[in-house]
Amino acid sequence: MEKKFKSLSIAHFLSKFGTENDCFEHLVQLKWGNKYACGHCGNKKYCKAVRLYDRQCSRCSYIESPTSGTIFHKIKFSLVKAFQIVYFLATNKKGISSCQLARTLQLRQKTCWLFKQKIMRAMESTNRHPLEGNVEIVEFEIGHISKKEDRELKDTTQKVLIAIEKKSLGASRIYATELQDLGVDICRKFILKKVSLDATIHAIDKSPFNNLKSEGLMVELFDSSNTKMNSSTSKRVVNCLKNWITTIHCNVKYLQQYLDEYCYRHNRHLMKEEIIDDLLGRMVRHKPAPYKTCLLRGF
Repeated sequence: MEKKFKSLSIAHFLSKFGTENDCFEHLVQLKWGNKYACGHCGNKKYCKAVRLYDRQCSRCSYIESPTSGTIFHKIKFSLVKAFQIVYFLATNKKGISSCQLARTLQLRQKTCWLFKQKIMRAMESTNRHPLEGNVEIVEFEIGHISKKEDRELKDTTQKVLIAIEKKSLGASRIYATELQDLGVDICRKFILKKVSLDATIHAIDKSPFNNLKSEGLMVELFDSSNTKMNSSTSKRVVNCLKNWITTIHCNVKYLQQYLDEYCYRHNRHLMKEEIIDDLLGRMVRHKPAPYKTCLLRGF
């Protein structure tokens, strides 16, 4: 299981993960490899448990499964189907909706939607690779339709703040966050986490960005009509994000999860075979995300 996938075709993927045993074996390698450590006492020796892939600590007798402590914790449907959802979500260039997943895998739409939300939690940035060089900060709005309590439809908009790392004539990496308002504290926390202190920030001359200089950041402020702040690169990134939200997902209730998915996909657009391994590894390293809490986000 240490070999990288040479092909991203569905036939090749199913040949690797066509059975529950294949999926469990891969989770065992991702979680423990050759370096087992008990989740309770840290002991490095184990013995076999009753179930095939579980491991029992030889000191405290704690039994641990390959799925415990991961995104796959207490999964209620086939692990093969779960791996297939990861495959389609990682390899489809424009992403895939929960409705399409339900039709393709013959699962309930709600099941696909809920598990997709968990996967998107693993796609959230670790903040270990801040943007560098020339970084442009842009504020824009995404429109969508939401349901009111009286079941009438109402058009609403959501503010989004996006940071774009510009290299040559394109956008190298991006990070985005939804905004309730363009507040100073929200902008400060977002930029300090996503942008390197050595980067040069280009932003519109607004009060939230004026205070960034006091944080030791190099900030260049421009008027909203300045052509540098209306470059083709920034417009292309914003328009692509808007079109992706409206055409693939139509009406999204929890916008931040979809922003994380889009940024994850954009920042790894050069990854081919490795993206599935990367996403599965993130899901194994990520702590369990119960459905009641997996939609909660914040700085």
